[in-house]
Amino acid sequence: MKIFIIFYRYPRCTFNRPCGILARAMENPKENPLPLPTIRRYPIFLRAIGEMMDAGEAFISSSVLAERLGLDPVLTRKDLAMAGVPGRPRRGYPAEELRAAINRALGWDSATDAVLVGAGSLGSALLGYAGFKEQNLSIVAAFDANPRLAGSTVHGVKVRPLAEMARLVRRLKVHLAILTVPTAAAQACAETLVEAGVRGILNFSSAQLSVPEGVIVQNVDLAQPLAVLSHAIARHG
Repeated sequence: MKIFIIFYRYPRCTFNRPCGILARAMENPKENPLPLPTIRRYPIFLRAIGEMMDAGEAFISSSVLAERLGLDPVLTRKDLAMAGVPGRPRRGYPAEELRAAINRALGWDSATDAVLVGAGSLGSALLGYAGFKEQNLSIVAAFDANPRLAGSTVHGVKVRPLAEMARLVRRLKVHLAILTVPTAAAQACAETLVEAGVRGILNFSSAQLSVPEGVIVQNVDLAQPLAVLSHAIARHG
């Protein structure tokens, strides 16, 4: 089973992106953001563009891309125009330039370091998530309060005691954290991270984090899509 995680930017909000877009939001808080729906569609475009390039396509037609993805062609054309790459009549957009421009718009054209807090089942799965590499996100350290996990290595990332988190985050100058701790521990962990210099948190806990202005939190609540699915299945028997 593949897990696709889309990170996106929303100023002064609850992504991402905890990689590129969130990093850009932290570095340039006054920068005009792309529309949120466009940001959400861009990763889908990238996958389709990559598949089309692998098939030998040198140009990407917005109408062909829209049909392939089942999207509105006018909306798709507007989304691609926001990437800033001029299209060519009857040919479309140069595929390589378009892919590079979308990656640049998402902030995926440069590497971003992150730490992960909570190396249990979900945290361990995320440490092995290959999609982070595609989004230029590198998890440089993981932390856990469980003494049995501290000192272990999960998917090539060393898990360290939670007591070392503040010092190491400061030393590595990491500004992005992924939080996969129990709800009761989330606020305290967030406060420690913020004090150590973290400015963006991808929060997988169900806690509603309270953070200072200027710190961006993106909540990932798996219960919401599951609720939609279970409701639909229940309705249709």
